[in-house]
Formats: sequence, structure tokens, C-alpha cells
Amino acid sequence: MKIHEDDLTPMAHTAQNRCFGCGPANPGGLHLEFLKAPDGTVVCPATIPDRFEGPTGFLHGGIIATLLDETMSKAVRSYGRTAMTRHMEVDYRRPVPSKTPIRMEGRVARTEGRKIWTDANIVDESGNVLAHAKGLFVEVHVR
Repeated sequence: MKIHEDDLTPMAHTAQNRCFGCGPANPGGLHLEFLKAPDGTVVCPATIPDRFEGPTGFLHGGIIATLLDETMSKAVRSYGRTAMTRHMEVDYRRPVPSKTPIRMEGRVARTEGRKIWTDANIVDESGNVLAHAKGLFVEVHVR
């Protein structure tokens, strides 16, 4: 999923968005900012603060899962669809450091009606995959 940096477009969020992952109105959230590549892949460069650690120097496993879930959700949104996580599988390959630049990358793998299969990676600056996830999202209709 290596994306050329020049082809990325910021994904907009509403100012009142309180999402834990990306909401600017959530003071305790992660405040992630996602970018979209022309092929629909989403990218999020980030440095996650140490307040989200489990073991000293490394992110808590639940935060790693949240980062991957948020990335897959934004991949779905990049196609103009709103969906909720139905199932998610995480492969924790290496510890994910806190206070260090990382990058999330996600994409839609396939769709079938309201079902949307996705995958995402967390990579370090050298391109090593630290964590990987696959997910099934189901489209919901927002009122």
C-alpha cells in the first residue's frame, strides 16, 4: 500500500465531530487527520502521545486496534459510504512505539451490497508493518 505523498487530499471533518479517533471537538481524542489517495486508499501520518501507552514507550493494544479500525472506517468513507464495524481481526506484529512517527494506511478490499471488506496497516518510518487488520463493515443509513 505504498502511496505517493504528492497525490494525497485531506479528508474534511466537521468542527463539532466528537469521534474519539478523528474528532476535533473531542479534547481527549486522538485527533487523527486522514488523507485520501486517488485510488481510494487513505493515509494518516501520526505521532501518538504517551498518554495512550500500555507498556512504557509503546501504545496500548486497544489504541492500536482503534487506530486500525479508524483507518478502515475512513477507507469506507473515502468511497462516500458510512458503515459500522461488524467484525475486525488484528495481527499485532511488532510493538508500536508512542511519541514516534507512524503511518496508518487503509483500503477497501471489496464490496457486496451493504457489506464492505477492508484492511489496514500501521507502519514505521522504515516501512515495517507493525500491526495489520482486516475488517467487515456494514453500511448504515444516517438520518
